[in-house]
Amino acid sequence: MNTIFQERKIVSRLLGVFLSALLIVPILTSCSGGSQTSAPPPPVDDTTGRNVNYPTPANQPQAKKGLSTGQKVAILVGAAALYYIYNQRKNAQGTGPQGKYYLSKNGRVYYRDEQGRAHWVTPPPEGIRVPESEAQQYRDFQGYNRRPTGRDLTDITAQPAPAL
Repeated sequence: MNTIFQERKIVSRLLGVFLSALLIVPILTSCSGGSQTSAPPPPVDDTTGRNVNYPTPANQPQAKKGLSTGQKVAILVGAAALYYIYNQRKNAQGTGPQGKYYLSKNGRVYYRDEQGRAHWVTPPPEGIRVPESEAQQYRDFQGYNRRPTGRDLTDITAQPAPAL
């Protein structure tokens, strides 16, 4: 009878040591100073010193000498162009410049690369030619037909999400 009690005592001690070791493992791994996956890396500012070639969307008319009466376009620069670019890419799949674009809280547009770094997007300085019917939704923004006044993108981030 005494040997059975001692065997149970040894088994319970071993089980207690094993469970204690399992509880200590998360504490030790959190203090290891390994890779920090919780915070994304800081954004990369690609806007200085380089020109970005934006692909022309399939529905955007090509630049022609003069305009016919059936072809009315609007030039989007500044905030209007940024919002247009964001709307074109906000539902895209993937990462990088051809992937999904995001609107930041400070009113800037960015995308994430494969490492998760944010890259700020700037509109082309010559503007984006958009069919006038499609550009009407951007008429209140700065840069619609090169207009210097209007809303910027910080107004959009402050608005609540539309009800469904």
